[in-house]
Amino acid sequence: MVHLSAEYLPYARTGGLAEAVAGLASQHAATGVRTSVIMPFYRGAWDQPPKTTSAGAWFTVGVGPRAEPARVHRTAARAGKVRMLFIEHPDYFDRPGIYGEPGGDYADNPRRFAFLCAAALHVLADLGDAPVVLHAHDWHTALALVYLRALADRPPLDRVATVLSVHNAGYQGHYPQDVLADLGLPSAMWHWSRMEWYGKANLLKGGLVFANMVTTVSPTHAHELRTEGGGFGLHDAFIGLGNRLVGILNGIDAVAWNPATDRHIAARFTAADPGGKRACKAALQHAWGLERRDDVPLFGMSARLVEQKGFDLILAADVVHDSPAQFVFLGVGEPRYEDALRALAAEAPGRVGVNTGFTDAREHELLAGSDFLLMPSLYEPCGLTQMRAQRYGALPVARRVGGLADTIEDQTTGFLFDAYTGAALDVALRRATALFEDPHALEALRREAMSRDFSWERSAERYLDVYRRALSPRP
Repeated sequence: MVHLSAEYLPYARTGGLAEAVAGLASQHAATGVRTSVIMPFYRGAWDQPPKTTSAGAWFTVGVGPRAEPARVHRTAARAGKVRMLFIEHPDYFDRPGIYGEPGGDYADNPRRFAFLCAAALHVLADLGDAPVVLHAHDWHTALALVYLRALADRPPLDRVATVLSVHNAGYQGHYPQDVLADLGLPSAMWHWSRMEWYGKANLLKGGLVFANMVTTVSPTHAHELRTEGGGFGLHDAFIGLGNRLVGILNGIDAVAWNPATDRHIAARFTAADPGGKRACKAALQHAWGLERRDDVPLFGMSARLVEQKGFDLILAADVVHDSPAQFVFLGVGEPRYEDALRALAAEAPGRVGVNTGFTDAREHELLAGSDFLLMPSLYEPCGLTQMRAQRYGALPVARRVGGLADTIEDQTTGFLFDAYTGAALDVALRRATALFEDPHALEALRREAMSRDFSWERSAERYLDVYRRALSPRP
């Protein structure tokens, strides 16, 4: 089993992709599945344990008209552990960012990730016992499936089955038509049934066409992708996959996200003994400059500050501006949202806190101290924060989309709403506030939420079923 990904925790991370791939790969490795991960050797990877060693000499990878140098670094193979294989190319990957820098994305991203895909196939072909399944993740690695079937369908690569996971279909890799020749792809790929998409080349679409199986990260999102409103312009391609498209929920690390053992929080607690959560709330209020109050609900939010996460709704909601409820926002992103949240905090000192210095430790503190979690997302393929929040008794207030609909039970483990409006969010916030004013009902919902199992075991088993289907002969 070999995963191909642009991100992997702890080596490179911009969002949930890195954590999801790491969780799945680690779960399979721990259960005895021989598992490797291929990813770029980014600048930050040099500093992360376990240390890597060079695999040998430089080799040449052909990408379109170019011959590019590559070298593989790897971690030692250990029983029950994922083996990491890093593709080195100093010009492409030894950069400050993964996809770009504050000024925008890197202009040569198509070449960078095409090189990663071509080099990954070189690594697969050189492995003595070639892996039987290549699992690519998102548009950055979708070209590996195109190269594999269009250009390299010969022994031993012809024995490799393929799976493509779509973690966020909002990002597809759209480029002008001439990028196909630049990446070494034949003109036959410029067709509506392959990689042409509204006058552009679509790299994710190419992966969908050539994959044996396609997964996305929740059952509800698999349905949404087949709709005109939820398919990001690829709904026909997703419909065409038929039963080759499967929705499987991501999981979370139930050891790292456990309030009974968490070393990051002010006091530990459990569903049976929740007293420590009160101390965590007080610590969160103190750290974020809020008034120390037990009599008002505290709503926390940890997310990238982008439109997808529903910040337009938050800024339009009356409860956020006019109620005594407290709000804390953790994350970094678009300047317009950073500025708007800071202005909100300035208008309501002691009631609203903002911190754009995201760390994992701060997210642990936020979830442990919050009464409720805000996730009013425009769309959310899966989401991980709402699962972690329930483990910490922070009841999610979320839109009924994607994985949020699959992991939150309305009025039982959280609060769901449908319309993408500030008014609809207001209604949900008032429902949560009413629950807060009934301590016995609040504790009952907290206990139920904290009892939910969102670990990787069940989802990892479903992926094994997908791999078996990918290996089955098909036309």
